[in-house]
Amino acid sequence: MTTVAAYAAPAAKAPLERTTIERRAVGEHDVLIDIKFAGICHSDIHQAREGWGEAIFPMVPGHEIAGIVSEVGPGVTEFAVGDRVGVGCMVDSCGECENCRSGREQFCTGSGMVGTYNAVGKDGEPTYGGYSQKIVVDERYVVRIPDGLSLDVAAPLLCAGITTYSPLKHWGAGPGKKVAVIGLGGLGHMGVKIAHALGAEVTVLSQSLRKKEDGLKLGADHYYATSDPKTFEELAGTFDLILSTVSAPLDFGAYLGLLKTGGALVNVGAPEEPVSLNLFSLIGGNKTLAGSMIGGIAETQEMLDFCAGHGIGAEIELIGAAEINEAYERVLSSDVRYRFVIDTATI
Repeated sequence: MTTVAAYAAPAAKAPLERTTIERRAVGEHDVLIDIKFAGICHSDIHQAREGWGEAIFPMVPGHEIAGIVSEVGPGVTEFAVGDRVGVGCMVDSCGECENCRSGREQFCTGSGMVGTYNAVGKDGEPTYGGYSQKIVVDERYVVRIPDGLSLDVAAPLLCAGITTYSPLKHWGAGPGKKVAVIGLGGLGHMGVKIAHALGAEVTVLSQSLRKKEDGLKLGADHYYATSDPKTFEELAGTFDLILSTVSAPLDFGAYLGLLKTGGALVNVGAPEEPVSLNLFSLIGGNKTLAGSMIGGIAETQEMLDFCAGHGIGAEIELIGAAEINEAYERVLSSDVRYRFVIDTATI
């Protein structure tokens, strides 16, 4: 085992603080990664503050990890020392169930997906995430970061990138399709970039027009304020696909009214509160209300290759580890454009 420095939440809602954690010895099929950058996802805050229910403490968050391979186990075939790699939201699954075999490891029905942090691994020990100096991961859950992507802007792609890429591909975003993205934050700005690169006509639906100039620069064709009731009148029946990236409850009836007949509203944001829905909003138009959760390992690699090919990285603000708690508060007040990334050399 190896002792490494990390930043952890010692208890729910407690400020994160510097500590040390143990990483397991490199096994037969393991990869040891020297973490260079770790993104801050809104879900880190939900979990560190127990917003989604009971959690495991102390907690080292972080599932947007980019780094360099520093050691490999004797059975590793896909990676070598010096490779540029990433780790996303999961570090294990059964590998044998129908979902795992079809490349949807995030929906493992065998032993269940093991999260990169706030989970219990097959060894019975808690998993610790990317706000740390090093991590040991089974090679099956490691992806290669193409040379065309800088590690700092690639880190958020391991969650924000795949979380938006997967549903955009699944629901057919592309030429001739009108796609709306609700929210222009860490997830939403990646949704705009990727939908634009896929060839769709992209509209941002945001509470205000405060970020309109940014949205248009990122690839949006149109930008509307949802605080203006006229938006819902003007855009009624417009979109083939709406991607909701916000983690607050929405008036689903109003947003479903923006879909064309047969359109889909897909949620990737996960509010802490339950939501209500009048089912006539779905019935009247053969519409779909759906959800999506990250993507499988192969699809994550596909996304990274796509982003490298289109020159897409996250828009980031690089911070030191001592700024993590401040960054959490700024995320909650929407004061980041558009993803905080920790320089782990500062841990």
